[in-house]
Amino acid sequence: MQDSLPSTSDACIELAEAGEPTGLAILARRQTRARGSRGRSWSEPPAGNLALSVLLRPAGDLPASGVWPLIAGLALHEALACGHAQGHLSLKWPNDVMLDGRKLAGILIERGLGGGHDWLVVGFGANLAAAPELPDRVAACLAELGPPPTPDEVAPRLLAALDHWMRLWAAEGLPAIRTAWLDRAHPIGAALAVRVGGAQTAGTFAGLDEDGALLLRHDAGVHRIDTGEILLSGGS
Repeated sequence: MQDSLPSTSDACIELAEAGEPTGLAILARRQTRARGSRGRSWSEPPAGNLALSVLLRPAGDLPASGVWPLIAGLALHEALACGHAQGHLSLKWPNDVMLDGRKLAGILIERGLGGGHDWLVVGFGANLAAAPELPDRVAACLAELGPPPTPDEVAPRLLAALDHWMRLWAAEGLPAIRTAWLDRAHPIGAALAVRVGGAQTAGTFAGLDEDGALLLRHDAGVHRIDTGEILLSGGS
């Protein structure tokens, strides 16, 4: 545990490129230059929220890249879905954790080559004690439901869950991960929109493709979504 870092993921990436082996985890009480998806900055309260990054070096190349957001999302959901939070959490594609429809937690996955092997750095952020003020949406925090867990309590649960879902993928493949993810997601038929750049397409959730891509149903049929910002009904 570090008291403060600019970014746990940046620290992980630096060590990955220097050859650090798989399994390194960096937890900070506070980040001063945290990053979100699509280049967003992420402001954090002084303490009490989760900021954890993990270095992984999967054997061989990095096949089935679509599986990693699903695995990471399952692990984060499992780590947070306990106590008061049970029944309030769901997954939004590809790896956001929602509390009653508002964003509670997110994941940033970065990849590269260093130390002679491919690496993945998975950055987990979760609003435990407080939610940041965001310009385009309302975020949630676990403290709304009762006394929140501390980062020190959530981190080991998250690492154990990540190991579990990675082992399941190795043993049973992507179909098992896809099924588990869908069991924890918003229901089939939920209204959503996909935003890519300045364009937005509305439709309903039609599940996941065999490789983990999102399926969006609209008037023209079912469309496969490989990337984009997903907005549930209500704007989250």
